[in-house]
Amino acid sequence: MNKVLLHVEGLVVFALSLWLYGHYHFSWILFIVLLFAPDLSMFGYIVNNKVGATIYNVFHTYTVTILVIVFGVVFSAPLVMAIGLIWTAHIGMDRMLGYGLKYPTEFKDTHLNRV
Repeated sequence: MNKVLLHVEGLVVFALSLWLYGHYHFSWILFIVLLFAPDLSMFGYIVNNKVGATIYNVFHTYTVTILVIVFGVVFSAPLVMAIGLIWTAHIGMDRMLGYGLKYPTEFKDTHLNRV
C-alpha cells in the first residue's frame, strides 16, 4: 500500500507541475527540451555507485526544485521558475513510474523498491 501511495504522490506532483507550468504560460518547447535533463546526473555512475547515487539523488529531490521555484518567484525570474517546475515534473514523473532515490549499492536499488 505504501508503494502505491508513493506512485500516486508522484502522479499528483507531476500533474500539479504541468498545471502550474501551463497556468503561467511557459514555453512547452522548453518543457520538452528540459524534461529529461535531470537524468544527465546518471553520468555520475561512471565514477562509481556511491558518487553516482549521490549526484543522482541531489538532482532528484524535491527540496532542490522547490528552492529553485521559490527563488524564481521571489526574484521575479520566470525562466528560473519554469526550470524549477520542469524539474519538479520530472521527479514526479519518475516517482509515478517507480523510479526512486538511489542507494549506493547499485543503480536499480531505490527507495521505492524497499517500500
